Amino acid sequence: MRRCAFVPFFLAWLHFNPAAMAQTAALPASPERPVLEAPGPLTLQQALALALSASPELAVAQRELQAAEGPLLQGRARPNPELSGLVEDTRQANRITTFQINQLVELGGKRGARIRAAERGRDLAAADLNARRADVRAAVVSTFYEVLLAQERIVLAGDSVSLAQRASDTAGKRVQAGKVSPVEETRARVAEAIARVEAAQAQFELQLARQRLAATWGNGTPRFDRADPAGSAVTDLPGAPPPQLLATRLLGAPILQRAQTEVRRRQALTELERARRVPDVTVSLGVKRDAQLGRSQAIVGLAVPLPLFNRNQGNLLEALRREDKSRDELVAADIELRTAVMQGAGRLDAASTEARTIRDTVLPGAQSAYDAATIGFQLGKFNFLDVLDAQRTLFQAKAQYLRALGAAQAAAAEIDRLLGDGALPVTSSPAKLQE
Repeated sequence: MRRCAFVPFFLAWLHFNPAAMAQTAALPASPERPVLEAPGPLTLQQALALALSASPELAVAQRELQAAEGPLLQGRARPNPELSGLVEDTRQANRITTFQINQLVELGGKRGARIRAAERGRDLAAADLNARRADVRAAVVSTFYEVLLAQERIVLAGDSVSLAQRASDTAGKRVQAGKVSPVEETRARVAEAIARVEAAQAQFELQLARQRLAATWGNGTPRFDRADPAGSAVTDLPGAPPPQLLATRLLGAPILQRAQTEVRRRQALTELERARRVPDVTVSLGVKRDAQLGRSQAIVGLAVPLPLFNRNQGNLLEALRREDKSRDELVAADIELRTAVMQGAGRLDAASTEARTIRDTVLPGAQSAYDAATIGFQLGKFNFLDVLDAQRTLFQAKAQYLRALGAAQAAAAEIDRLLGDGALPVTSSPAKLQE
């Protein structure tokens, strides 16, 4: 009953508090009601928009940023005054009653230092949110291309099954005509069965990739039918950023920005501990009523702590050492970032070179060899083993081409995650896999 009575009150409170209503409307989707994408094809831009608006990881970082407003609000608050009363002697005729207000006055710039420290804490939460956003964006891009590659593998597996089935039918006809041994037909049937197993495995991998992509915006059951490569073709080979752009983007990398913000926060905390070394003053104002004398007296007091034993030296020393630690972490983060970007660029270049070589050299040769072997088998010039070898070589080359494309896209997504916003330029757009 209490809960039912509270609901109308809560709705009325929201109605008369537009700020609270706006804040409630701005909250991300709860885990019980995840954001669902529309059925049908899904583009990369749509996946990014869904993930950046409904990612559970971003919701956590956003809550931390909202919580960081609390210390800032508290840091602006001034000390509360203190009201005290004192009664001397229980006999009314001789009673002395004293009332006074004590106000602590902060000296040494403590309030300003406290506000700056809270602001740096909020900046650190914002930097964490930006870094988490870069992680989510890279995860979406990488997983989206995994779905695209899985779809290409489905097509490749289907072609493999069709070719294996045609080879099996051809081998069966030649066995019936007495031109080849029944062993050739058995080999063809085995190859067809293997192709069907690989097609089923490709379908399972596509399902897993779709689930991983939908999980980036908190949906455990994907509704989209397929990933639409519009504007982000799976066969596009990304290239590493040029040195000038790389140097510029390194300065704005989320990891580096966070480390720099941490240094500024530690500096603000050091200044706060240094300000706390200055003793505060307590000013007292009050009135004293002496019943025996029948008169009242004004009271003015001033209290100043004597910093003889506690000068906040321990807290200041800790703040100074943690500030030094943050600077060391900044240097380490810069070195680690540059190393990771260089290694990612190397992996990207190697994978792109491999994919380009397979596309321009290996695939055309394997396709020609398979066509020649198939025609020769139909004319009786080659046995089925030659056709099977040519077919295996062709589809291994196509599978290796897709693996190289996947490695290139993964390396590009990792570089994009390390460097922050911005997409890597596309250096070439290879054609689709040859049939």
